[in-house]
Amino acid sequence: MKIGVFDSGIGGTTVLTAIRNILPNEEYQYIADSKNCPYGEKPEEELKQIVSKNTEELKNWGAEIIVIACNTATTKCIGFLREKYPELKFVGTEPAIKLATETNAKNILVMATPGTIASERTKSLAKENIREGQNITLLACPGLADTIEQKLDIRKKLSELFEDLKNKNYQPDVIVLGCTHYSLIKPEIQSFFPNAKLIDGNEGVARRVKELI
Repeated sequence: MKIGVFDSGIGGTTVLTAIRNILPNEEYQYIADSKNCPYGEKPEEELKQIVSKNTEELKNWGAEIIVIACNTATTKCIGFLREKYPELKFVGTEPAIKLATETNAKNILVMATPGTIASERTKSLAKENIREGQNITLLACPGLADTIEQKLDIRKKLSELFEDLKNKNYQPDVIVLGCTHYSLIKPEIQSFFPNAKLIDGNEGVARRVKELI
C-alpha cells in the first residue's frame, strides 16, 4: 500500500520512522515542506491551501493513506481535508495529552506551536482527559520548530521558552511533545527537566495506520 506523509520540514520524519518500524513493507513518500515551515504560525486559510497542495501531490503519486505529521495541520485542517478528499484516508497527529494523563502524573507540560496551543482541539483534549489532582500547562513555543529546522542555537531558544517556568520553580512530571520537530531534540529538552518523562504521539499514529491497513 502507498502511504504519503507530510510536514513542514524534517519534523515528520520522526512519525515516518515510527510507521516504517511496524510496517516496513509498504511504499512511502514524504513531503518535507521546508518552504512553508513552520505551519504552527500560519493563518488557517493559508494553511488549508498548503495542505491541499501537499495532498494533491501525494494523491497523484497514488497514496491511499495520507498521514498529516503535524499537530497544527491536524488540529486545524484534518476535517477540511476529509471533506475535500473523501476518497482518501487521513491519519492525523495530535498532542498526546490523553496518554500523559493516563500516567497519573500531577504536573503535565504540553509544548506545541502557537497554532496548536490555541486550537480548540488541544483545549478539548486537555479538558476531556485531565484527572483529579492533575495540572496541565499549555506552553506555546513560537520559533522552536524553525530553530530546529535551521539547526540554530536550540539550547538558547529553550532557555528563553522555559524562563518563566524556571523562575516559578515549575517541575513537570510529564512533558508532551506536541510538535513532531520536538521529538528530534529530546536530549536538549530533558536537560532542563531531567526527572520528567517525555511523550510524543508517534507510536499512536503508527498503530492507527496499521489499523487502517
